[in-house]
Amino acid sequence: MAKKTRIKSVAAAISIPQTRDQAAQAIAEIGTTSRDLSRITADMNDELAKVKERYEQLAEPLRLKIEGLTQGVQTWAEANRDQLTQHGKVKTAALTTGEIAWRLRPPSVRVTGAEAVLDLLRRMGLARFIRTKDEINKDAILNEPEAVATVPGISISQGEDFVVVPFEAELAEVA
Repeated sequence: MAKKTRIKSVAAAISIPQTRDQAAQAIAEIGTTSRDLSRITADMNDELAKVKERYEQLAEPLRLKIEGLTQGVQTWAEANRDQLTQHGKVKTAALTTGEIAWRLRPPSVRVTGAEAVLDLLRRMGLARFIRTKDEINKDAILNEPEAVATVPGISISQGEDFVVVPFEAELAEVA
Protein backbone atom coordinates (compact mmCIF):
# COMPACT_ATOMS: atom_id res chain seq x y z
CA MET A 1 0.00 0.00 0.00
CA ALA A 2 1.32 3.46 -0.89
CA LYS A 3 2.51 5.60 1.96
CA LYS A 4 0.52 8.78 2.52
CA THR A 5 2.40 12.04 2.31
CA ARG A 6 1.92 14.26 5.32
CA ILE A 7 2.80 17.89 5.26
CA LYS A 8 3.41 19.58 8.57
CA SER A 9 3.59 23.30 9.02
CA VAL A 10 4.22 25.44 12.04
CA ALA A 11 1.19 27.35 13.24
CA ALA A 12 1.44 31.06 12.60
CA ALA A 13 2.31 32.97 15.76
CA ILE A 14 0.30 36.15 15.35
CA SER A 15 -1.45 38.17 17.95
CA ILE A 16 -4.90 39.36 17.10
CA PRO A 17 -6.08 42.49 18.88
CA GLN A 18 -9.28 42.00 20.84
CA THR A 19 -10.11 45.65 21.51
CA ARG A 20 -9.78 49.03 19.81
CA ASP A 21 -6.98 49.99 22.25
CA GLN A 22 -5.07 46.80 21.44
CA ALA A 23 -5.43 47.52 17.70
CA ALA A 24 -4.12 51.06 18.25
CA GLN A 25 -1.19 49.62 20.25
CA ALA A 26 -0.46 47.13 17.44
CA ILE A 27 -0.42 49.98 14.88
CA ALA A 28 1.99 51.94 17.09
CA GLU A 29 4.22 48.86 17.30
CA ILE A 30 4.07 48.48 13.48
CA GLY A 31 5.28 52.08 13.17
CA THR A 32 8.13 51.60 15.66
CA THR A 33 9.24 48.34 14.07
CA SER A 34 9.03 49.85 10.59
CA ARG A 35 11.26 52.74 11.65
CA ASP A 36 13.74 50.29 13.23
CA LEU A 37 13.82 48.36 9.96
CA SER A 38 14.42 51.60 8.02
CA ARG A 39 17.33 52.48 10.33
CA ILE A 40 18.90 49.05 9.84
CA THR A 41 18.48 49.35 6.07
CA ALA A 42 20.04 52.83 6.07
CA ASP A 43 22.98 51.62 8.20
CA MET A 44 23.52 48.69 5.83
CA ASN A 45 23.44 50.97 2.78
CA ASP A 46 25.93 53.36 4.44
CA GLU A 47 28.34 50.49 5.06
CA LEU A 48 27.86 49.09 1.57
CA ALA A 49 28.58 52.52 0.07
CA LYS A 50 31.86 52.77 1.99
CA VAL A 51 32.93 49.28 0.93
CA LYS A 52 31.96 49.92 -2.70
CA GLU A 53 33.86 53.22 -2.72
CA ARG A 54 36.99 51.58 -1.28
CA TYR A 55 36.97 48.84 -3.92
CA GLU A 56 36.16 51.28 -6.72
CA GLN A 57 39.27 53.24 -5.78
CA LEU A 58 41.33 50.04 -5.85
CA ALA A 59 39.85 49.04 -9.22
CA GLU A 60 40.21 52.39 -11.02
CA PRO A 61 43.97 52.12 -11.79
CA LEU A 62 43.40 48.59 -13.11
CA ARG A 63 40.55 49.78 -15.34
CA LEU A 64 42.76 52.56 -16.71
CA LYS A 65 45.61 50.09 -17.34
CA ILE A 66 43.27 47.72 -19.23
CA GLU A 67 41.88 50.62 -21.26
CA GLY A 68 45.38 51.80 -22.22
CA LEU A 69 46.57 48.31 -23.14
CA THR A 70 43.40 47.72 -25.18
CA GLN A 71 43.89 50.95 -27.11
CA GLY A 72 47.50 50.00 -27.80
CA VAL A 73 46.52 46.52 -29.06
CA GLN A 74 43.77 48.07 -31.21
CA THR A 75 46.21 50.54 -32.76
CA TRP A 76 48.65 47.71 -33.57
CA ALA A 77 45.85 45.48 -34.89
CA GLU A 78 44.45 48.22 -37.15
CA ALA A 79 47.94 48.79 -38.59
CA ASN A 80 48.26 45.06 -39.27
CA ARG A 81 44.61 44.29 -40.03
CA ASP A 82 45.15 43.11 -43.58
CA GLN A 83 47.69 40.51 -42.49
CA LEU A 84 45.71 39.48 -39.36
CA THR A 85 42.44 38.98 -41.28
CA GLN A 86 44.10 37.23 -44.25
CA HIS A 87 43.14 40.12 -46.51
CA GLY A 88 39.60 40.37 -45.09
CA LYS A 89 38.77 36.64 -45.24
CA VAL A 90 38.40 36.26 -41.45
CA LYS A 91 37.29 38.57 -38.67
CA THR A 92 39.25 36.96 -35.82
CA ALA A 93 42.98 36.64 -35.31
CA ALA A 94 44.40 34.20 -32.77
CA LEU A 95 47.50 35.22 -30.85
CA THR A 96 49.40 33.09 -28.35
CA THR A 97 47.63 34.63 -25.33
CA GLY A 98 44.21 35.35 -26.76
CA GLU A 99 42.44 36.60 -29.81
CA ILE A 100 41.34 39.86 -31.34
CA ALA A 101 38.26 40.30 -33.48
CA TRP A 102 36.40 42.86 -35.50
CA ARG A 103 32.63 42.65 -35.29
CA LEU A 104 30.04 44.72 -37.13
CA ARG A 105 27.18 45.86 -34.92
CA PRO A 106 23.69 45.37 -36.33
CA PRO A 107 22.37 48.41 -38.22
CA SER A 108 20.18 50.75 -36.20
CA VAL A 109 17.77 53.50 -37.14
CA ARG A 110 17.71 56.79 -35.28
CA VAL A 111 14.88 59.23 -35.89
CA THR A 112 14.94 62.86 -34.82
CA GLY A 113 11.79 64.94 -35.12
CA ALA A 114 9.46 61.95 -35.35
CA GLU A 115 6.32 63.95 -36.17
CA ALA A 116 7.99 65.73 -39.09
CA VAL A 117 9.42 62.45 -40.39
CA LEU A 118 5.99 60.76 -40.16
CA ASP A 119 4.40 63.63 -42.08
CA LEU A 120 7.11 63.51 -44.74
CA LEU A 121 6.82 59.71 -45.14
CA ARG A 122 3.05 60.08 -45.68
CA ARG A 123 3.50 62.84 -48.28
CA MET A 124 6.16 60.81 -50.12
CA GLY A 125 3.89 57.76 -50.32
CA LEU A 126 6.09 55.73 -47.99
CA ALA A 127 3.37 54.72 -45.54
CA ARG A 128 4.79 51.18 -45.46
CA PHE A 129 7.43 52.56 -43.10
CA ILE A 130 4.79 53.73 -40.62
CA ARG A 131 3.55 51.31 -37.98
CA THR A 132 -0.05 51.56 -36.85
CA LYS A 133 -1.13 49.68 -33.76
CA ASP A 134 -4.65 48.71 -32.76
CA GLU A 135 -5.11 48.18 -29.06
CA ILE A 136 -7.94 48.20 -26.55
CA ASN A 137 -8.47 51.54 -24.82
CA LYS A 138 -8.91 50.40 -21.21
CA ASP A 139 -9.35 53.96 -19.94
CA ALA A 140 -12.36 54.44 -22.22
CA ILE A 141 -13.84 51.14 -21.01
CA LEU A 142 -13.49 52.27 -17.39
CA ASN A 143 -15.24 55.53 -18.31
CA GLU A 144 -18.19 53.69 -19.93
CA PRO A 145 -18.40 50.20 -18.37
CA GLU A 146 -22.08 49.79 -19.26
CA ALA A 147 -21.34 50.07 -22.98
CA VAL A 148 -19.17 46.93 -22.94
CA ALA A 149 -21.00 44.97 -20.24
CA THR A 150 -22.20 42.35 -22.75
CA VAL A 151 -18.91 42.00 -24.69
CA PRO A 152 -17.38 38.55 -24.10
CA GLY A 153 -13.75 38.71 -23.01
CA ILE A 154 -14.05 42.02 -21.18
CA SER A 155 -14.51 42.04 -17.45
CA ILE A 156 -14.02 44.85 -15.00
CA SER A 157 -12.73 43.97 -11.57
CA GLN A 158 -11.85 45.96 -8.53
CA GLY A 159 -10.00 44.73 -5.47
CA GLU A 160 -9.57 46.04 -1.97
CA ASP A 161 -6.35 46.31 0.00
CA PHE A 162 -6.00 46.60 3.75
CA VAL A 163 -3.49 49.28 4.68
CA VAL A 164 -2.02 50.16 8.06
CA VAL A 165 -0.44 53.61 8.21
CA PRO A 166 1.20 54.49 11.52
CA PHE A 167 1.36 58.20 12.29
CA GLU A 168 4.82 59.65 11.71
CA ALA A 169 6.24 63.14 11.71
CA GLU A 170 8.91 64.22 9.25
CA LEU A 171 11.91 66.25 10.30
CA ALA A 172 12.49 69.46 8.43
CA GLU A 173 15.70 69.44 6.40
CA VAL A 174 18.34 71.87 7.55
CA ALA A 175 20.39 73.46 4.80
